[in-house]
Amino acid sequence: MENTHRRVVIVGGGITGLAAACRLQRLAAGAASLHLFEAEPRLGGKIRTERESGCTLELGPDIFLARKPRGIGLCRELGLADRIRPTNPDVRGSYIQRRGRLYPLPEGLSGMIPTRLGPLLRSPLLSLSGKLRLAADLFLPAGRGADDESIGHFITRRLGREVFDALVDPLLGGIYGGSGDQLSLEATFPQLRALERRHGSLIRGLLATQRRTPSAGGSAFVTLADGMETLITTLAKHLERATLHTGEAVTALEARPPGYVVHTPTQSLMADAVVVTTPAFAAADLLASISPPLAEALAAIAYGSTATISLGYRAADVAHPLDAYGYIIPASEGKPVLACTWTSTKIPGRAAEGTVLLRLFLGRSGREAVLSAPDETLVDHALEEVRATLGITAPPLFVRLHRWRQAMPQYRVGHPARLAHINALLASLPGLFLAGAAYRGVGIPDCIHDGEQAAEHAWRFLHATALTAPS
Repeated sequence: MENTHRRVVIVGGGITGLAAACRLQRLAAGAASLHLFEAEPRLGGKIRTERESGCTLELGPDIFLARKPRGIGLCRELGLADRIRPTNPDVRGSYIQRRGRLYPLPEGLSGMIPTRLGPLLRSPLLSLSGKLRLAADLFLPAGRGADDESIGHFITRRLGREVFDALVDPLLGGIYGGSGDQLSLEATFPQLRALERRHGSLIRGLLATQRRTPSAGGSAFVTLADGMETLITTLAKHLERATLHTGEAVTALEARPPGYVVHTPTQSLMADAVVVTTPAFAAADLLASISPPLAEALAAIAYGSTATISLGYRAADVAHPLDAYGYIIPASEGKPVLACTWTSTKIPGRAAEGTVLLRLFLGRSGREAVLSAPDETLVDHALEEVRATLGITAPPLFVRLHRWRQAMPQYRVGHPARLAHINALLASLPGLFLAGAAYRGVGIPDCIHDGEQAAEHAWRFLHATALTAPS
């Protein structure tokens, strides 16, 4: 473009906003100025790494899916290929707690759905009637409805309620922090409904897919050697052509055709295009004066909260074998803790020599009132859990608690229709783009991809309007 005075503003300095800025910087090559605003004094959003007593602690996500290309892809583009590490290849699987005891998660789970009946039939996690009900999937007809349904309804319909309660719902809690009885199947695992339609049986469909898709080998999850925040600091260093405004919140957006005015406490900036990557509820506040219907649709996207507690112990004080990635606690156990990750096993090198590192999660969907308790109470819950389940009675070397309020978007039933409505409303606001975990995927690779897509849409918009602008 000939016009070098074009300006793009990115609102939000989490991984989505940083990925959008990186892609725009590459596309614009100096033909437009880039400004990124982040309300917090640091970049990275939920990606946050800290050090304690020689251990590497992740306060937010600690791994990401290897099969989704933009996670590893961006790391390689930033020169971090040699820092990518798989999760522990010598350990497989996790445990599920039942009546206070730990049972291995049955082998052969694909996308939370069992594809090997043998391990599941031998597992004590299901009763005989539950196992028989699961096998009935092979004979049940496919559902005829085309409407969205909850994951809980779908799994119960195909495999029985016991499979959902004992296996699927606990795993969903670890991914989405929400209840499968509310989460949208179409927004989270649409391929499962497609398999049912194509093969009649969900299990038959998954088995057929596995036969057609040879195993690629390697770990399904990867991380970065020095912690996930390495991705954030490296991205920031690469944004040499962007102006990064940390500790400066965007307080309002004003439509002023052909662009927008971005207001902060210290300045007002005219922008030809704006990419909003904040959580949906924050985006709703910003857009309320521009489009009340859009703000209402964004505010309807629910969020869940959680707290993470990292505990460090002397290895000599932990007698229980930490021979898996950790364990998940179903809601039926009635506990405030929903999972315990054995971080020092899951990710080699995260704990100092002679130290065991654990991370516990509190704040189950529908039972988030526990998070209003004081820090001491939440820590007591964590200490009681590791005492009761792992037999750890020694005091920890350190405790690190972090609360994440309204941190996890919930793709509830009807999310695809809600998203289509949001996109239709955005079409009447040229130059405004939305991206982030609230829309098309909650994982790090999803957020990177969404930010990059928004950047490309913004660049095409700038290019098109430059070509049609009067000379």
